[in-house]
Amino acid sequence: MPTFAPLIRVALCALLLAGPAAADRITVFAAASLKTALDEASAGFEAETGHEVVVSFAGSSVLARQIGLGAPADLFISANAEWMDSLEAQGHIVATSRRDLLSNRLVLVGPPRQKPSELAPALARDTGRVAMALVDAVPAGIYGKAALGNLGLWSLVEPRVAQTDNVRAALALVATGATPLGIVYATDALAEPQVSIIATFPEDSHPPIRYPAALVTGRVTDPARDFLTYLFGPEAQAVFSRHGFLPVGN
Repeated sequence: MPTFAPLIRVALCALLLAGPAAADRITVFAAASLKTALDEASAGFEAETGHEVVVSFAGSSVLARQIGLGAPADLFISANAEWMDSLEAQGHIVATSRRDLLSNRLVLVGPPRQKPSELAPALARDTGRVAMALVDAVPAGIYGKAALGNLGLWSLVEPRVAQTDNVRAALALVATGATPLGIVYATDALAEPQVSIIATFPEDSHPPIRYPAALVTGRVTDPARDFLTYLFGPEAQAVFSRHGFLPVGN
């Protein structure tokens, strides 16, 4: 009569070698502007829980469309409410899990050691290209276009705009000297030593910058819930603050 004891022992050894049963992979789709801070926060969560966090960074519009087409994301963090609203209306996110995670500021950047200036003179003085994320699709570009329009500067800047797929790509154009100016988030500027902040846009010149986060429908797991909770906790919030993000309401 065959004995299964050796097979059971092998199976138990395999489970032990694989680590705790709770060690799962969490797939996050997140706005490109979160990269530096979210990578650090994710590493803290991994060290604390043993779960693996895999983050795909891109423009919020690209990520939202991918989720709408069934891309396997467990959690989505957008850089504006509109793309999250679109997914919620289509039933692609768990509405009860949605919360605003962070806020940010919009700035004009230039080469290192550029002196601070008022927005209008800075944009008029340098007639070179201005790097911006896609102004009709990507949140940073949408905010930037709205701000320039409200300040009466869009007609001055529009012919000179160099549009990119996401805000980090716009930042890179300035950092490499491909364009002399760019409009990005304050946190992007702080993450890149090869640019300097020339001016900060008035907060009332554009819609409030918010980063809503939500679980994706059909992909809800305990580890994904735990990671979402962790992002609102003191450890992750301290990381975000250190990288220049603001709590919602500021």
